[in-house]
Amino acid sequence: MMLRSIKKTEKLLLEQVSEQITNLITQRQLRAGEKLPNEFELAEKLAVGRGTIREAIKILVSKNVVEIRRGCGTFVCSRPGVVDDPLGFAFICDKKKLALDLCEVRLMIEPEIAFLAAQRAKKEEVEELQKIADEVAVLCQNQEQHMEKDIEFHEQIAKLSKNNVVSNLVPVIQQGIAVFIQVTDRALAMETVRTHQRIVDAIKEGNSQKAKEAMLEHLTINRDLIQDLGLPH
Repeated sequence: MMLRSIKKTEKLLLEQVSEQITNLITQRQLRAGEKLPNEFELAEKLAVGRGTIREAIKILVSKNVVEIRRGCGTFVCSRPGVVDDPLGFAFICDKKKLALDLCEVRLMIEPEIAFLAAQRAKKEEVEELQKIADEVAVLCQNQEQHMEKDIEFHEQIAKLSKNNVVSNLVPVIQQGIAVFIQVTDRALAMETVRTHQRIVDAIKEGNSQKAKEAMLEHLTINRDLIQDLGLPH
């Protein structure tokens, strides 16, 4: 792939270089964990100094586009461009209201995501969803923390919707929900297992309406428990 030389008069040099490196990632369709060309190669292609490349890479690291692994090189991040806490949930003091507001947002979108997933999921993708649901069930039965696996379960459903916007949006919402899930997860352990399986079964059957209703039930139970728990403000 040919990259155009940088014109220093168009924009700030570092912005141009970081944009070009981002273009390289998208045009080459580099996936999470794939390695970028080395510093020397990038400098040569973009006709800039290696110091400029280093500074541009720092910008992309700050935007969670790439990560530097010492001694190995520069690699594409797992969710390029999606930074931790992009909506500033950590700075919202009233955690109970945040939890309930997040539930409202989830109720708006996740039942529809499950609806789409039931229409679009392939057999092997549903098998992966079942595997994750089983792992959540084991953790719940053993009274172990299942937050990360629970997030993975909902992320997988978003992927099955085949909608690139929601597959990036749901993880953001899920990470925000981590502010209160530790308070609620064990209280909801067996309900989580039951409703997760209802969702999987509906998606497996290709029954969109049933999948939507199962997700609605799952989220409503979460919301009701948060309201009843009296979380600190």
